[in-house]
Amino acid sequence: MNQLKRLQSGIEGLDELLKGGFVAGSSYIIQGRPGSGKTILANQIGFNHARHGGRVLFATLLAEPHERLFQFLSTLSFFDKDKVGDQLQFVSAFDTMENDGLDEVVKLLRREIVRQKSTVLILDGLLNARSKADTALNTKRFISELQGHAAFAGCTVFFLTSSQLDDGSPEHTMVDGVLELGEEVVGNRSIRRIKMRKTRGSAAIAGAHECEITENGLVVYPRLESTFTHSAMHDSDHVSLIPSGLATLDPLIGGGLVASSVTLLIGPSGSGKTTLGMSFLSQSTVHEPGLHFGFYESPQRLRMKAAALGLDFATLEQSGALTIMWKSVTTELIDKLALDLLRTVEEKSIKRVFLDSLGGMARAAADKSRLLDLYTALMGELRARNVTVVASWEVQSLLGGEMDAPAPDLSGIVDNLLLLRFVQEPTELKRRLSILKIRDNPYDPSPLELCLGEQGLDVKKVYIHALGDTSNA
Repeated sequence: MNQLKRLQSGIEGLDELLKGGFVAGSSYIIQGRPGSGKTILANQIGFNHARHGGRVLFATLLAEPHERLFQFLSTLSFFDKDKVGDQLQFVSAFDTMENDGLDEVVKLLRREIVRQKSTVLILDGLLNARSKADTALNTKRFISELQGHAAFAGCTVFFLTSSQLDDGSPEHTMVDGVLELGEEVVGNRSIRRIKMRKTRGSAAIAGAHECEITENGLVVYPRLESTFTHSAMHDSDHVSLIPSGLATLDPLIGGGLVASSVTLLIGPSGSGKTTLGMSFLSQSTVHEPGLHFGFYESPQRLRMKAAALGLDFATLEQSGALTIMWKSVTTELIDKLALDLLRTVEEKSIKRVFLDSLGGMARAAADKSRLLDLYTALMGELRARNVTVVASWEVQSLLGGEMDAPAPDLSGIVDNLLLLRFVQEPTELKRRLSILKIRDNPYDPSPLELCLGEQGLDVKKVYIHALGDTSNA
C-alpha cells in the first residue's frame, strides 16, 4: 500500500492524532473561535517546518499588523526571530483584498509562493475572504485557484478562520481536511479541545481530544483509550511472583503478587491504603525501580510517613530505585496525567507503580463517562510494559461490611481486589483486610486484621472465636 508523504506539525500529540502528520501538498482549514489557539497552532507548524529546512509564506487578510503578532509569539519557545524574513515570510494582503478584490490576492500570493519557493502557505482570515466573495461560488473559486497554484509549487496550504463552518460549507467541500479548536467550561474549569472534522487521504483518531496552550505552544493529548488499543497483545504468557512488601501477606496470596498484575486497594480514608502502597514500593531496587504517582501526599510528607514506618524512601530516591511524582487534581488534564505516568515509566524503566489514587485521577476528568475506558487502556499498557501496579480508591463508608463500588465494572480490569475497612469492637476501632479477588494465584479468604505499629504494617488472621462481638459490626 502506498504511503502519502507527510508534513509533520512538530506539535506534541498532534502528529499522533493525524497518524503521522498532515498529507504534504494538501489543503486544510483550521477553524475555531477567537482565542481558541488557531494562530499559535499555525505558527508552530510554520516555525517547525522552517526549522527542518522548509520555506513558509504566512499571508494575512486581517488588518492587524505583523508587529503585534511577533510581540505575542516572542513569548513562546518555538519562535525564532532569525527565521523571520528568511525562511518565514510574512505578507499582508488586506489592502489588496479591500482595494482590488480576491483575484488580485490570488495573483499576489502566487507571485510570493514562486518568489519565496514556499513549501507551506498559511492564510489567516478566510472569513474576510468569504465576506468579500459575496457568493458561495466565488468562495469556492478563490480557494480552488489558491489550491491549484500551491499544488503546482508543491505547497501545503492552511486556511485559518474564526467562523464555525459546517460540513456542507463551500470551504469544507474544497479542502482535504478540517481541524477544529474549541473550548468548553466544565464546572469551574475551561477545557480546550481539538478534533479532526474531516480528513481526506489519511486516517486520523476521531473525536475530541484535550489540549492546552503552554510556553511551548499548543500541546495535544490524544485520548488514551484511542491510542493504546492493542496493549493486551503484548501481555506476558508466564506467571512469576514478586513480594508485596508485607511478608505476612504474601503467604495468603499464593506467595506474592503476580508480576505485571494490577491490584486495587479499596477503603475509606485512614484504613491503610497508602501505607500498603508504600510497603509495596519499599521493595523497589535500582534494577527494578518503583514510582509513586500520587495526588494528595507531597513528597516531603511521604518521606516522613515512610520513615515512621521504618522505610527509607530518601535513600531509595537517591539511588534511583524510587521516583515520587506529585500531581494536582485541580489543574491537570486526565490524558496528560496518564501520558506523564507512561512517559516516566518508559524513561526510568519503572517496574513497580503505586497509583494513589484512581479517585484523585478521576477528579481531573472532564468527561466521567470515559473513566473506565481510560483506566482499561492505562492498565493494559502498564501490563504490556511488565509493570506491576498497586492502585488505591477511597470510598465513603467508614464502618461495616458494606462498601459503595468505586466505579461500575472497575473490578473487571484489575487482577487483585483488596477491601480495607474499620470494625468497631467493644474497646477499640480496628482495621480489617478482606481479599476479595486474586487472579492467577490461590489465596486464603480468611478475615484479616491490619496492624500498624512501630515495626510497620503487619497482617494477622482473625479467628472465628475472636469475632463474637464484631460479626455484626
